[in-house]
Amino acid sequence: MQAIRSFFRAPWSSAQRLDGKTVVITGANAGIGKETAIDLAKRGARVIMACRDMGRAQAAAKDVTESSGNKDVVCMKLDLADSKSIREFAEAINQEEPKLNILINNAGVMACPYGKTADGFEMQIGVNHMGHFLLTYLLTDLIKKSAPARIVTVSSMAHSWGPINLEDINSEKRYDKWKAYYQSKLANVLFSRSLAKRLEGTGVTTYSLHPGVIQTDLWHHLSGIEQFFIKMARPFTKNSVQGAQTTIYCAVEPSLEKESGGYYSDCAPADCSAAGKDDDLAQKLWELSCQQLSITWE
Repeated sequence: MQAIRSFFRAPWSSAQRLDGKTVVITGANAGIGKETAIDLAKRGARVIMACRDMGRAQAAAKDVTESSGNKDVVCMKLDLADSKSIREFAEAINQEEPKLNILINNAGVMACPYGKTADGFEMQIGVNHMGHFLLTYLLTDLIKKSAPARIVTVSSMAHSWGPINLEDINSEKRYDKWKAYYQSKLANVLFSRSLAKRLEGTGVTTYSLHPGVIQTDLWHHLSGIEQFFIKMARPFTKNSVQGAQTTIYCAVEPSLEKESGGYYSDCAPADCSAAGKDDDLAQKLWELSCQQLSITWE
């Protein structure tokens, strides 16, 4: 019903400018990440497109520049499945950029065959959660110095469809591609909630969101029958421009300046699952993530 209601809601829009602001968007070479980059570039921001495939990234950066009329658009190498790449990217940002006002944790994988990242994490929890957790950790000092600043993490309504298995976070005992996806998206919500508490009083606010069911490249791992059901549901899905709107809303909407840790959908506050509000679970996930990544983040 929520999806149907959103079709009748007036679309959100804002003339908010981002001149003088710097934005990092992960996975910005396609889909909602690219549309987010175009929109924020049109608002005058310096946009850094953090992407794994530099060939696709450079082509996308050209499109973003041409569509926005903003020449301050660059792409940088970032592979969220490899902590070495994440650390190299963050070091470059910290050394070369005087400020970072908006970090958008957008990149993700969905329902892929079982595989592991360079650091031994199951691919979905590794890219969708662990990679962004480490990236945010490494950039937090710069973000704090740039306050007021925002950290936006793209989750999904799928966060409510499955628990997190803290005892087998990397699905080594049993792998279900959908359960692994669900837990990675719940991890996004819990991470943003925990991060808000730790950043309270710093001028840095955090948000997680459901972008909608989108016509996206993420579907390429789906089986034939799954693709069939997706095609049947196409009239109720969003294109990439529509799907990017809630990300953009969380990044720029002035009324959210004093809000932090919330979950959003269709450019408005939304209810997340009970698990997504579980502070005890959030703390346990935080501690486990730090342990797995060999970092200390109080």
